[in-house]
Amino acid sequence: MRELMPVAMQDQMGGDVYSGIARASGRLWCGRERARDGEIADTAMLYCHPSSNFVGHYALDATAALGIDAVGAVTRYAGNDTQVVLENCVADLGSMIRHLRDVEGYRRVVLVGNSGGGGLAAFYQSQAEKPTVTDAPGGGGTDLTRADLPPADALVLLNAHAGRADLLQGWLDPAIVDEDDPFRRDAELDLFAERALPLDRGWVTEYRGAQAARMSRITGWVEDQLVALDRRFGAAVPDLAFRVHGTCADPRFVDTTLDPSDRDPGTLWGDPQSANLRPVTLGSFSTLRSWLSQWSVAHTNAHGPTCLESVSVPVLVAYGTGDKGCFPSMATALHDAARHPDKKLLPVPGAGHYFEGPAHLLTDTLDAVVDWLR
Repeated sequence: MRELMPVAMQDQMGGDVYSGIARASGRLWCGRERARDGEIADTAMLYCHPSSNFVGHYALDATAALGIDAVGAVTRYAGNDTQVVLENCVADLGSMIRHLRDVEGYRRVVLVGNSGGGGLAAFYQSQAEKPTVTDAPGGGGTDLTRADLPPADALVLLNAHAGRADLLQGWLDPAIVDEDDPFRRDAELDLFAERALPLDRGWVTEYRGAQAARMSRITGWVEDQLVALDRRFGAAVPDLAFRVHGTCADPRFVDTTLDPSDRDPGTLWGDPQSANLRPVTLGSFSTLRSWLSQWSVAHTNAHGPTCLESVSVPVLVAYGTGDKGCFPSMATALHDAARHPDKKLLPVPGAGHYFEGPAHLLTDTLDAVVDWLR
């Protein structure tokens, strides 16, 4: 039976948390599935993500069935990635791992970074082993050199990408030439115009450069806004919200020969042209400080491959070859970044991002993960 597990935070939730109930409680409510009712297993696997509510994560039951207690993490930003500051997510994970060890009594804790949790898990472990980050890039973050961050015993990165900033830059629509008008488009950079497949590789290179340029323009505007905000209000108004149009235009969504796998064309939200402008995809809404922490390539501290270079614990990277959001090169980059030999790359043929399809795709994968852990 799924149970809620309250975890006391090591710091106070700030004004960036919408829920007054959450702020007042000072608790993070995680979901736990035990392998044996009323008992504690030797090992807990902690599934994490910056903002998704993992109390109902699809892998908890299947993990517990293999004899390992499964915990779905919920950070202070549950369901609201608009204001995510990743440095605060790291502090939240530290509270959870300390609770699992010291309060619940687990001997081993394995941190599982799923999807956007991959970069976060790598960031956490790198700071737990050798803390260097004293604040978020735009302020409002935890000083991780003074936080309680017990290292995990191993990392599992499941259908993960390099990090939220890296992902968003690869998804930004460079045809948008006016941030206030998504319908003013550069026809030469329009992914959704009539184009022969496979896409011309020279055009793709130009497209990638234009995506990076748009990312840089948005980041520059964010930096200027933060300076202006501070001059006018000081600490009284620490942040502002803004929106970003066109956040789901990766050429790999339409051309599966780019980063080839056995996936079908499309996105996790259906048709790419529709998903590109609908406010359901990543990065459509943000605050200034959150942008610098989680979406800016130039500023984020949570680039997974960079973080994994300094991680000493075993690392397993598992990825579904039918995944429409995280592609094989992302998994390979994470795996190859770990500088020690105690690592494994595990492709799962036919599995989608959420392990859609036959149930054995998930259970076989978790069985392989547990065998590796043992």
